Formats: sequence, C-alpha cells, structure tokens
Amino acid sequence: MNMVEEKAWVDFNALALVVERIDTVAELLDISRTRLLIAALHDEPDALVNDEGFRTQLRDAYYAERIDFQTVQSVLSQEEAMRLQLLRASIDRDPPEPQLKAALPSDDEFYDGDVSV
Repeated sequence: MNMVEEKAWVDFNALALVVERIDTVAELLDISRTRLLIAALHDEPDALVNDEGFRTQLRDAYYAERIDFQTVQSVLSQEEAMRLQLLRASIDRDPPEPQLKAALPSDDEFYDGDVSV
C-alpha cells in the first residue's frame, strides 16, 4: 500500500446483528470496529481473486466487454490482465481461410486414385 494513498470516506448501513458481531470480534482482538472493517474490506478482494468462480465471472465480463482492461488489471495482476487481453483479441479475430492454389480432386481421384507418397 502506498504511504501517500488517498483515503475515502465510506458510510453504509448494516444489519444490527452484523454490527454486534463485528463489535464482539473487535473487542476480543482489542482493536477498533473501524480497523476491523478496514481489514475485512482489504482481505475480501484478495480472497475473491483466488476464487475460481469469481475469476470466471471476471473473465466472462471482460470477454463480453462489460468491464475494461484497466478494471481487470486493478483486480488481477498486470500479467494476468494482459493474458486475458491477448486471448480476447484472438477470440475476436476471424481465422484465416485456407487458399487453394489448385482445384480440389474429384471424389474418384481422391478415393480411387493413386496416392503419392
């Protein structure tokens, strides 16, 4: 984490039962509720990145162009994001059609003709 990293104010509602549980854990660990919530918010994305189901959703969203390269890069590593970018480019590309220099042999020539070795 950057020493000069900008902080953002977060305000949200949570179920009272969840807040009580967080408060209990924070008290047992002798840390503030805020510090515990920040740690949980920091750890959850790391856990998700290692979850194959989440990674599949992320890849699908990228291939469907619902998210961009920078988003993938911010969630995964640069290397993995570039790998997905290359794969998407290869998926989007039309494969080249083979060009024949001569006419195809007839069925008789193909099946009954002499096979050159």
